[in-house]
Amino acid sequence: MKSVLKALGAAGAAGVAAFTFGTATAKDITIAYVANSMQFPYDAALAKGFQAAAKELGMKAVVLDPRHSVEKQGNAIDDLIAQKVDGITAIVTDSVVARTWVDRAADHGIPFVASAVQVGDPDKVPLRQVYPKLSALVTTDDVLAGQRAGELAATLLPKGRTAKIGIVEGAPGFAVVRQRTQGFRAALDKAKIKYEIVAAQPTDWTPEKGQAVCQNILTAHPDLDLLFSQADDMAIGCSRAIRSAGSKAKLIATGGGSRLGNEAIKTGELDGSVCTNPETIGRLAAKALHDAITNKNTPKARFITYDIPAITKANLHQCSANW
Repeated sequence: MKSVLKALGAAGAAGVAAFTFGTATAKDITIAYVANSMQFPYDAALAKGFQAAAKELGMKAVVLDPRHSVEKQGNAIDDLIAQKVDGITAIVTDSVVARTWVDRAADHGIPFVASAVQVGDPDKVPLRQVYPKLSALVTTDDVLAGQRAGELAATLLPKGRTAKIGIVEGAPGFAVVRQRTQGFRAALDKAKIKYEIVAAQPTDWTPEKGQAVCQNILTAHPDLDLLFSQADDMAIGCSRAIRSAGSKAKLIATGGGSRLGNEAIKTGELDGSVCTNPETIGRLAAKALHDAITNKNTPKARFITYDIPAITKANLHQCSANW
């Protein structure tokens, strides 16, 4: 029987838990989720869904927290492979480096599911493409999420002149940064909106960095019409920057569905977002691993997603906050 110490972080200098495995029985399946950082509510919500689904499917689950470190995440995955865990999922911190982790897992016959983040060079991998050695990519359709945000933005931007837009990006190295921007622009182009992206700056996914970036953009472009934040977290910081600057810029986000984001939509600080559900992603990832482990004929490189409505104050009831 495998013995697993579940950890939600804070275990040793590496930020991951120690765990041991004995001889497994036929019914004893252990799967692992390696977060980006459990300090992010999104990652914690994904862990909740992952653990719940694993329990329902009769599997054991371990959650590891590398605290936003590529090196620690790689070490955690290497340890899981060495301990012969049955399956692994991760929010990969670096989409390019992650290819080597997936390759090693495949070499050892261990199914690997990418959660929320695409594996491969974010500047070269075709949109929605699944790295061939993955069992599955379980994610929000981030191209579609960007499109939904762009459709919302198109209803708010001025007509008859070129609108000025600033983009508050996620962290470098995440494929979703390019995907959400590409979808956003595609929607504006389809709506025949005249616009100019006057600034696009990366963040670390936090409200604090979002506020700092938005302050910089608004200072450089005080006549800005709209800020597009690639996640609710940064949008919370952006709303503070907009108030502080006395700006009339509209604020649209994606990666929505957070408690703080939904509250900001209720109060009018955020004009709209796109509902995402990391808990659902966690559940789908656990199910994808279960399928791959228990049925060797399960197709590889599957793209698995779910519905993501755009949300405003008018239809906020369609997106219950879960992170």
